[in-house]
Amino acid sequence: MIDLDNITRSVKKAGENITKRIVVCAGTGCVASGSIKVFESFIIVAKELGISVCVELKGGNIGTLLSKSGCQGFCQKGPLVNILPAEILYINVKVDDVKEILKKSIKNNSLIDRLCYSDNGKVCKGQNEIPFYKKQHRVVIKQCGVMDPENIKEYISIGGYRAAEKACAEMTDKEICDVVLAAGLRGRGGGGFPVGKKWNLARNQTASKKYIICNGDEGDPGAFMDRSVMEGNPHGIIEGLVIAAKATGADEGYVYVRTEYALAVKRMKKAVKDASDIKVLGKNIFGSGHNFTLHVMEGAGAFVCGEEIALIASVEGKRGMPLPKPPFPAQSGLWGKPTTINNVETLATIPMIINYGADVFRETGTVSSPGTKTFALTGHVLNTGLIEVPLGSTLRQIIFDISGGVTDGKGSVKDGNFKAVQIGGPSGGCLTEEHLDLSLDFDSLKKVGAMVGSGGLVVMNKSICMVNIAKFFMQFTQNESCGKCVLCREGTKQMLLMLSDITEGKADEDTISLLEELARAVQIGSLCGLGKTAPNPVLSTLKYFRNEYDAHVKEKRCPAGECKSLINYEITDKCIGCTVCAVKCPAKAISGERRQKHKIAIVKCVKCDICIKSCKFNAIEIV
Repeated sequence: MIDLDNITRSVKKAGENITKRIVVCAGTGCVASGSIKVFESFIIVAKELGISVCVELKGGNIGTLLSKSGCQGFCQKGPLVNILPAEILYINVKVDDVKEILKKSIKNNSLIDRLCYSDNGKVCKGQNEIPFYKKQHRVVIKQCGVMDPENIKEYISIGGYRAAEKACAEMTDKEICDVVLAAGLRGRGGGGFPVGKKWNLARNQTASKKYIICNGDEGDPGAFMDRSVMEGNPHGIIEGLVIAAKATGADEGYVYVRTEYALAVKRMKKAVKDASDIKVLGKNIFGSGHNFTLHVMEGAGAFVCGEEIALIASVEGKRGMPLPKPPFPAQSGLWGKPTTINNVETLATIPMIINYGADVFRETGTVSSPGTKTFALTGHVLNTGLIEVPLGSTLRQIIFDISGGVTDGKGSVKDGNFKAVQIGGPSGGCLTEEHLDLSLDFDSLKKVGAMVGSGGLVVMNKSICMVNIAKFFMQFTQNESCGKCVLCREGTKQMLLMLSDITEGKADEDTISLLEELARAVQIGSLCGLGKTAPNPVLSTLKYFRNEYDAHVKEKRCPAGECKSLINYEITDKCIGCTVCAVKCPAKAISGERRQKHKIAIVKCVKCDICIKSCKFNAIEIV
């Protein structure tokens, strides 16, 4: 039987002569920016400088430990290098910076200002000084940017698997469900269904075989919360699964990971193997008599497989398609057996509840939506990345306090430039300036036609056409529809055609009312969550940006200047006749004598924007 205390003591003993730690972010974003080369350079350069750096804790190690972490969150500023215990965070680190870091920060304990984040001219030493971090409340992703995700012993040394041991060895299945129910934890994958209630449904089923599935098939455009947790803290998810299995009576489980998430798949597989090797998984876990085996499965590459019935079909080797409910998966799921499905973030939250109790968990968030929520923040904001805040936080706090404000699209913050935010991906809705102080929780968002969803936040400035945004998300859901039910298969197709007509100037005044009527029908009559929520971006933009739809249809004009079919170009009196635009125009639509104002032949213009981009005098305007 595994001895967690003994492993903890051995890890601490091995690290007793380690005085510093260099943590290189190895989440997908930083890896894409070159962080692995930075990591490898630390090893090479440290040896050249004679600085003692080790990459694995063993007896007798002295000096500095070099390790990788999962996503540290500040994705826009990667590669990131965190130096502990000094709590120094260096951003945009290049291979050429490694020698300076080793010489100054490791050898001489000095700060390199140019590698630090600057907040209005003030140098921020580390996360506790950077607004992006210090205004968050990190629980689920707290260890993602510090711990080595591929080292199970390190996870154990910081308290890992203690909650699983307690649940398996000291608590009954009912006691586990009761504490989760008392905590008020709601599913973090979309609808916010009470987790304790879902577990009780499965627990009360009489069956010789039960399953549990972790849904890591995160497919929303702009979302990367679950990916980051799987990459940065895979053992936290496994621990949540062990507890859930004990609570529901499951003896076998699957982690269903989006196939495009290669790094998450790799780390989850290693974590499951390591957990099995030291008997955290397998037979008689923690001497409790409970057996639980776990498998990692790559997804089918379809957005619809995030829907639980379609996911179950995919695990069974079938085409991912939904079925009518009931029966619910807790009654008849994988291979006809009771099955519990929770998403990644939900399961990673469970150990905290078991360790500290329901009352501590409820100290954060709102009464009806306790706890925290991770969000993937993208779009026109100064600092994009992965954040975690208490449920009940506002868009204003997230966009302006944490992320630093709305940009003009070129990286500069511009006051009054906020237009909307798409929350919850293609299943969510658009929120506007009037919602900046709305409490972001399950119930408040539902009242305004939106949803927390998996946690994607795409911020848009005033240069964005909201009709085009609705069209983008409808294109996505139409492509991802499994085609099983007519309303989703044909309804989303017709909605997309109507949105295309509107953006191309082909729609009449009846198109908008027909679009809205069809959206309501698809919302009511579709079989699964994909179809039922597909109209949300359309309905929310119709509600809050009706004037833009009217401008497209009645005036044949795109107010944002994005819809190419509805814009024209005009050369103003600023033109000095330099002929640059005429020379660069691929359609030869611009004419005029040198040193005289030029003209654009609208019938020839292909609306490629080359004339605007090439004019140094801002003499060409969109009309």
